[in-house]
Amino acid sequence: MIEALQNAFRLPDLRRKMLYTVLILMIYQFAAHVTVPGVERGALDELFSGDDAGFLSVLNLLSGGAVSNFSVIANGVYPYITASIILQLLLPIVPALEAISKEPNGQEKINQYTYFLAIPMAALQAIGQINIFQSRIDQAQPGTTLIPGFGFGANSDLLTTVSVIVTMTAGTLFAIWLGELISEQGIGNGISIIIFAGIVARVPANLYNLMQTDLVFNLTAFVLLTVLTVVVIVIIQEGVRRIPVQYGKRVRGRKMYGGGSTHIPLKVNTAGMIPLIFAQSIVTFPAIVAGFFSGTLATKIQDTFGNQRGFIYWLIYFLLVVGFTYFYTGVMVQNQNLADNLQKNGGFIPGIRPGRRTQEYINRIVNRITLVGALFLGAVAILPGIMQVIQRLVLGPARTGGSQNPALVISSAGLIIVVGVVIDTMRQLEAQLVMRNYDGFMR
Repeated sequence: MIEALQNAFRLPDLRRKMLYTVLILMIYQFAAHVTVPGVERGALDELFSGDDAGFLSVLNLLSGGAVSNFSVIANGVYPYITASIILQLLLPIVPALEAISKEPNGQEKINQYTYFLAIPMAALQAIGQINIFQSRIDQAQPGTTLIPGFGFGANSDLLTTVSVIVTMTAGTLFAIWLGELISEQGIGNGISIIIFAGIVARVPANLYNLMQTDLVFNLTAFVLLTVLTVVVIVIIQEGVRRIPVQYGKRVRGRKMYGGGSTHIPLKVNTAGMIPLIFAQSIVTFPAIVAGFFSGTLATKIQDTFGNQRGFIYWLIYFLLVVGFTYFYTGVMVQNQNLADNLQKNGGFIPGIRPGRRTQEYINRIVNRITLVGALFLGAVAILPGIMQVIQRLVLGPARTGGSQNPALVISSAGLIIVVGVVIDTMRQLEAQLVMRNYDGFMR
């Protein structure tokens, strides 16, 4: 792999793409340290100094570390991802969108709609993110304000509120633009590369914090957990179920066209990390609602769902991940219209009648293999909870409270992103090298 990287770096065009990608990532990291004007740094640092980051850690992951600084790109590219998911879910529901997607330039129009939808999503997330931060600060530091004057109440400053929302929305569009530059002139998928770089950039600091207490146990657990998880992720992510397809021969004039056989590769994990994002957003929603109330019940809900504690939290999280995996996979398969496309192109599955029977057969296969992918994502999602139990059994309750969780150095969603981006980037570089008669990465 190192030799192949050296060969890639020797080629002028690939070297330019690699250096261009690194330059864009450096610009993004610089922007991640530009704090939104008016933010109380003391309150923000105190909020992230504790171990109970909860949903804030997920936001920080997807923003590439910008949330902990509450920078102008604190929303990261998450609004764009949300907008993309919403449009994918609406395609089979709204006939007009489905018709547009089937036009010759339909995908470009859908991409434009995604960018337009990302703007209000970014504004809404900016407001929601500030409210989440403020509710957490009110619990830990009563009387402290994250951004003085922000809000829409009687004592708020409208100019401050508008300027903060506009600044954070513009920061999101800037992050999306950087990602598009990488996709067009660099190496790999730009949006994924930006998230990947943010995750990797935070690993050294998280490892340092992990080794401050119970060095031997935490470091051993981190290495074993990471290696085993990466191996399983690669196996599941690359696993496919191949459905054989036969194409009939067609005679036009005196020539015969078509014929032959191929297969439909159905991935075991079609949904990727999307179910983890959905489930994490849903499972932390009770804590956000409970933050507007007081009392013993509200405090218990905030502690359970906001700080990721207890058997109930992890059970609900697991079930949500499994459910969203089936839901999102079903939507993705439906959008592909495999049965109709096969029939239009003269293809058929041996032993299965074209049309509705073929669609039923494909759905049956998808449901079977999705069970493996859903259980895999669910197990990866609750790894921090499993690690908490192991820490408690090995170290004891007293020492566990002051020790960082090894499973949170790189979160479950982060590992899936890292592995997926590395594999995708390696394949793109391999394709470029094979075109120039070099040995590729994947042997």
